[in-house]
Amino acid sequence: MADTTPRRTDTEGVDGGVGLTALLVAAARAIETHHHDSLVQDVYAEHFVRAAPVCTDWPVRIEQAPDGHDNPLWGRFARYFGLRTRVLDDFLLRSVRTNTRQVVLLGAGLDTRAFRLDWPSDLTVFEIDRAGVLAFKQRVLTDLSAAPRVKRVPVPADLRADWVTQLTTAGFDPSAPSVWLAEGLLFYLPSSAETHLIDTVDTLTTGGSALAFEAKLEKDLLAYRDSAIYSATREQIGIDLLRLFDLGPRPDSAGDLTARGWSTSMHTPFDFTLRHGRGPLPVPNDALEGNRWVFAHKPRP
Repeated sequence: MADTTPRRTDTEGVDGGVGLTALLVAAARAIETHHHDSLVQDVYAEHFVRAAPVCTDWPVRIEQAPDGHDNPLWGRFARYFGLRTRVLDDFLLRSVRTNTRQVVLLGAGLDTRAFRLDWPSDLTVFEIDRAGVLAFKQRVLTDLSAAPRVKRVPVPADLRADWVTQLTTAGFDPSAPSVWLAEGLLFYLPSSAETHLIDTVDTLTTGGSALAFEAKLEKDLLAYRDSAIYSATREQIGIDLLRLFDLGPRPDSAGDLTARGWSTSMHTPFDFTLRHGRGPLPVPNDALEGNRWVFAHKPRP
């Protein structure tokens, strides 16, 4: 019987553990970029994939994947990541239209929004992640002579430790409205760490701020161990997501924010598949059926 004990990792870079999932998402963005009907254009994504020895043979175009669109990993799962990226892009751009000029990316990974989105020119994007991840990302971007479209401030910090000091020292102003994003992050954290993170965001935000995050509502993640997506990810690229996810009960972070006065809405990814005409639809034994995208706004006084 397979060992399903969750294993935490302190791997600093992108060559193992949770860091490796940043490369998985980058490969998905690359594949999405090359689709004729793409929802996202990220010209940097495939360069991250090719720069990391652990994944130089991963596809960056759907034509390079076995079975193409029918591949559960590089077809359906990659479409999910492409759709998620587009939906969260739209959320961020809408949120900064109200003169909000601070964006904080929690667990930024290989996010390139500072380089590819049409931001207001006076905006600052703070990218929080472990030093090894940010260093790899910077090496690739420097080799490409990539220039951000706005002020970009990398903040090397572990979200399980004290990251608030590093963020405020880097110039973040808690007294001004801000927009926060936790994309593909919270389900890797223990429940107590997620609750602390949400509490901290509430403390660091003023009225007019906004937050988006991804949650998983399954009661038993291991029930989906043999789903097509999780099986293909293990077998094709050696990433066992269920050994990286925290398998304990999840907090009701959306409910906690509502109790604190935030307005919140929760959506399934399939809602946006129907809206955009691209992305995954439900299937039997679906590892995506418990995924939710949560959007929260803190009212102005």
